[in-house]
Amino acid sequence: MKQEHSYELCDEGCGHPGAASAGLPDEELLYDLAELFKTFGDTTRIKILYALMESELCVCDLAEIVGTSQSAVSHQLRILKQSRLVKFRREGKSAKYSLADDHVHTMLAQGMDHICE
Repeated sequence: MKQEHSYELCDEGCGHPGAASAGLPDEELLYDLAELFKTFGDTTRIKILYALMESELCVCDLAEIVGTSQSAVSHQLRILKQSRLVKFRREGKSAKYSLADDHVHTMLAQGMDHICE
């Protein structure tokens, strides 16, 4: 007598129960994580983050370091703020930017370690 299974079999016919969900996080969390990683997909944003690993900086200093215009840096900072990767504080009429927390530093360092292996 053939036993009925409530799961699909792969091409090899192994059909592991529960493999379809395999402990995946909620779909919304996975979407948010994918969006976070997309933010790292731009060289200018990576340069900005690396510059902020060293010290708190204003837009004009970041523009000089990155080698682009202040408006381009401001645009990228807006994206980085929306992704909660950078934060800012007001200092008179200007704003000083820094990494949002140690997690950002860790992600950059681990990413670099990974590609340098």
